[in-house]
Amino acid sequence: MVLGVAGRLSDVVEDLDRTMQLALADEPPGVVCDLSAVREGGERAAVEVLATAGRHVRDWPGIPVGVACPDPQVREALRAHPLGRYLIVTESLFSAISAVLATPAPSVARLRLAPHPTAPRASRNFVTRALLDWQLNRVVPFASLVVSELVVSSSVNAGTEIDLSVSWNRDALRLTVRDHGPALPGQPPSGCGLHGRGLTVVAGLTRAFGMMPTANGGKVVWAVLDAARRRPPIGRRRPADEREEALIHSNEIVLAESHSGQITEGGLR
Repeated sequence: MVLGVAGRLSDVVEDLDRTMQLALADEPPGVVCDLSAVREGGERAAVEVLATAGRHVRDWPGIPVGVACPDPQVREALRAHPLGRYLIVTESLFSAISAVLATPAPSVARLRLAPHPTAPRASRNFVTRALLDWQLNRVVPFASLVVSELVVSSSVNAGTEIDLSVSWNRDALRLTVRDHGPALPGQPPSGCGLHGRGLTVVAGLTRAFGMMPTANGGKVVWAVLDAARRRPPIGRRRPADEREEALIHSNEIVLAESHSGQITEGGLR
């Protein structure tokens, strides 16, 4: 998805960031901001705001964001910024698109759920199967619990169909739950519509989480977990044994959560 910008950067940079969030909520293969029509000599404050767009890539892995900018000073400033280093900064639109498309694509699985009381269980089962297929057995108990809380939040607050996606890229697992209802009035992006035990669960088991609006008036709640793939030594254990153990562990941790909801460093107690 290419976002074209024209005029003074300081006049459009905040709108560009909001538009970028709307674009990311649709989960495209990549996003490119084309600054070819921006007047030269971007103000330092505006460049700083643009550089903070790198937080979207840091917190939402798997969707690269490129910036096509012919101004060498702006390119240098973006690359020097701590968040700008997450962006793909190039001189031309062609090179930015080429670099974004060359980024390795994440592993993705998707599921549509009806707003029904069985949706949380269906989401846990779906995530469990996807992670077992990707050999991410160790993450199954935590990811299944987090996605359940996200689905509960969306189904209660929106009451619409839910689009669930699971994406794994470079040792990061992204869970996104998209509904088609309006965001809660005054709800901060970091709140995700979660509260109480649900907020505690998601905050305790993830490295980042939040909410993004969508172009059609709905919203996406998301969470990212660390998910490094670990392979056991050859001959130590059969794959079927590991899959069975992961499924049992997932069911046990969800059952324990329903009784107490207390989180410890090693899981639920």
